[in-house]
Amino acid sequence: MEESNMKKSTVMMFIAVILSVIAISSGIVFFSQKADENKAEQTYENLSSLVSSEVEHNENATIDLEGNVEYEYNGPTSYEKYLPVYEQNEDFVAWVKIEGTKIDYPIMQTADDPNFYLKHAFDKSYSDYGVPYIQENCLIDNCDNIVVYGHNMNNGSMFADLCKYEDEEFYKEHKYIQFDTLLDYGRYEIVAVFKTVAYSDEGFKYFNFVNTEDEADFNEYIETCKSLQLYETGVDAEYCDRLLTLSTCEYSQTDGRIVVVAKFVDNMPMESDTNE
Repeated sequence: MEESNMKKSTVMMFIAVILSVIAISSGIVFFSQKADENKAEQTYENLSSLVSSEVEHNENATIDLEGNVEYEYNGPTSYEKYLPVYEQNEDFVAWVKIEGTKIDYPIMQTADDPNFYLKHAFDKSYSDYGVPYIQENCLIDNCDNIVVYGHNMNNGSMFADLCKYEDEEFYKEHKYIQFDTLLDYGRYEIVAVFKTVAYSDEGFKYFNFVNTEDEADFNEYIETCKSLQLYETGVDAEYCDRLLTLSTCEYSQTDGRIVVVAKFVDNMPMESDTNE
């Protein structure tokens, strides 16, 4: 009997040790993830503070034929605005912002190590959050379709808000994407929102369309996007339009992706950077 009790005691102690190890490991993982989250949040707050949005008041108003008052933009060039960010990390190539969402981030590119920022922070340290980045074969100043990837994080950061575009009402209130480079500002209007799957022959390989071969090639791409769209936007794209594609994971299907395709409209900065 005594030997049996000793065996039971030993087993119970072993189980207790295992449970303690699991608890400690879970705690380490939790606090590590929380630290990563806090670091990412602080990093982007700091970077946002580096971005100059101050503009001089412009007295030169003009009135168009419909009676609308227009102002000439009198603020910093995009290069001046984003230079402080570039000086922190020369992999920085653009900034993306969708008004009314959490999407307000620097965009990176590393052609020699394409997916580097999938698991690295802005300071190049390891991070599950990563930084949104451009596909390696997209030349920022000479590309028909700039393809940008970002994580869909559980805390709603990075490109998680792209999933809200499943709701047509959300789209109607967020039709434009601001995508500024060091060369110029850029406002893009959303053409189509669709879902597809990665790593499957059944999925639409939207990422393969970077530079168009001819008008037929461009039209085929847009027609495929339209055939998959979750709702009709009423916005079309024509040959020679510059496109922007934002992509993130979505979890209604295995290896699912939600994709937002937009076209270049004009090179005005965000409304908050103008005195309209």
